Amino acid sequence: MMGPSASVLPFRTVTIIGVGLIGGSLGLALRRRQLARRVVGVGRRQAKLDRAVALGAIDEGTLSVAAGVRDAELVVLATPVGAMVELAREAARSVARGTLLTDVGSTKALLARELDALSAQGFRYVGSHPMAGSERQGVEEAQAGLFEGAVCFVTPTPHTEPRALAAVEELWQAVGARVRVLDPAKHDRLLAMASHLPHLVAAALVNALTPEALACAGSGFRDTTRVASGDPLMWADLCLQNRDRLLDALGALEAQLHTLRRILDDGAHADLRAWLQSAKAVRDSHLHP
Repeated sequence: MMGPSASVLPFRTVTIIGVGLIGGSLGLALRRRQLARRVVGVGRRQAKLDRAVALGAIDEGTLSVAAGVRDAELVVLATPVGAMVELAREAARSVARGTLLTDVGSTKALLARELDALSAQGFRYVGSHPMAGSERQGVEEAQAGLFEGAVCFVTPTPHTEPRALAAVEELWQAVGARVRVLDPAKHDRLLAMASHLPHLVAAALVNALTPEALACAGSGFRDTTRVASGDPLMWADLCLQNRDRLLDALGALEAQLHTLRRILDDGAHADLRAWLQSAKAVRDSHLHP
């Protein structure tokens, strides 16, 4: 029997459900680093799967979830989070007992509750969330080195098997990510502030500008609002899944905006300079180019 520290690599067959930017990048990394002998892609359009094969992201593609997962040692859900639970349930009907299941979703608590239950049907689920990607979409944007140096959250639950956790950690480390193990609920609370809120703020900034003002926008505005070009379906799914935590994060932002409005109403130059200096100091000490 394999212990928690024994390597599972290379996998014989990895099935990636959803071969877009993240799924395609994972497929490229697995194949180029010889971490899987066979990578199967599952999707909704054969033409896109054929394109993924041509680009080297997968070895073969299928429109059938059942056919795609039948021989898999590892199944990776790389679709919008709103589709993951039903796809996992469908896949569970065709996998061998003990098959490893992970995902790349940006919210984790709901998935942990729903997908943990599939352990009775054969899957061993461990959630994961690589902090990599861009506002661009599609397998054409995939990169084999996308995960190099990126943080990847791995989110076990009290029901997670140690061997399954070790295997998922090893997977992400092998494609270059820096793994951080985090409770699913804490993950969602932190990501609401660090990822989901900034996306909605970027969208709000774009929606607030008039066409005349947009015509004057320079590089600063483009940099600040870059993420607003992300997939609306994907972001709507994950923001609603993380709604309660996101509402808390919006409350924190509203408090800052209230402070800023008060400073501007008062015309308090010293207070405004101190408010801006505080933001600069925090950003400069925690975020690097």
